[in-house]
Amino acid sequence: MPKDQTLGALLLVASIAGIIVYGWAVFLPPIAGIDILVLKLTGFAAVAAILGIIAWIGYTLATTPPPKPLEEIEKELNEELKKG
Repeated sequence: MPKDQTLGALLLVASIAGIIVYGWAVFLPPIAGIDILVLKLTGFAAVAAILGIIAWIGYTLATTPPPKPLEEIEKELNEELKKG
């Protein structure tokens, strides 16, 4: 089995195992209250991921310089054409 197929099979098995463990922890908790903790952690992770992506977009927008105006680019191109 090639490396990619092996990795794919491993990801498939790990994902199915994760689904089973997660479902077990939420619906059949071995310790009272762990189901609420699992749901709280899941909710926090989801919200943190979304807000983290929004923060990254904001940072990128805030730190990226604006593009040159089109008139300036045209002026530079005309100067290059006159030289060459």
